[in-house]
Amino acid sequence: MYSKKIKAEIVSQDQLTDDVFSMNIKSEEIASEAHSGQFVSLYSKDGSRLLPRPISICDVNKEENKIRLVYRTVGAGTKEFSQLKSGDMIDIIGPIGNGYDIDSLKEYDSVILMGGGIGIPPMLRLARELRDAGLEKDQVSVILGYRDVTFLLEEFEDIATVYISSDFGTVGFKGNVIEAAKEYKVRGDVICACGPKPMLSAVKAYASEKGIPAFISLEERMACGVGACLACVCKTTEIDDHSKVKNARICVDGPVFNAEEVEL
Repeated sequence: MYSKKIKAEIVSQDQLTDDVFSMNIKSEEIASEAHSGQFVSLYSKDGSRLLPRPISICDVNKEENKIRLVYRTVGAGTKEFSQLKSGDMIDIIGPIGNGYDIDSLKEYDSVILMGGGIGIPPMLRLARELRDAGLEKDQVSVILGYRDVTFLLEEFEDIATVYISSDFGTVGFKGNVIEAAKEYKVRGDVICACGPKPMLSAVKAYASEKGIPAFISLEERMACGVGACLACVCKTTEIDDHSKVKNARICVDGPVFNAEEVEL
């Protein structure tokens, strides 16, 4: 993990929906180390916004030293990022956190990936890494839960078996990812998921019901993003070596956890 702030170049930026953007950033330091489930922290040029914005890594191109971030504009910071263009520079720290363990996941015969909302982008890198680890398209099922408009869908369909749902049925099945899993009778030996906490809580319960493991990537507001401030802790079943209580820092101990090891 790189804990120092560096300047990196924006290679390109595209608007995918009204409020979802795809940004490619060039950085050999970050791209060479990044893998699925990790994130980076981006800094605003506005001095009044001191804290960085954490954004999950959607994809990595190690040959071209690029990382891809797909994010939703939800405030002044991300709105600023959405206006950056090719050639602009940005302050960034990363990659941060513990991601998905591909060596363990590739031992399963079938893997279910679940992404909800802006938890969808990190599932793309995970799907690619599973493919590169030898899993076939029919061994990786991806359930994507959209608000109302799809994004990244075609890229997922190239590498996995994809099912989609949306809150109001505007695209795919009407319902959440767990309801979609039941509707489409999706089967798997392990679940990997990223999304809002209510979704992850449902994933944990569903995995327990099915008797299979689940690895979830937690979303949380962060301050420092490098494990120093303890602003993004979650409750755990075991005592943390750092804080000596049943807490873990989502930014560096996670964001990916075994669902059975965290309380939601």
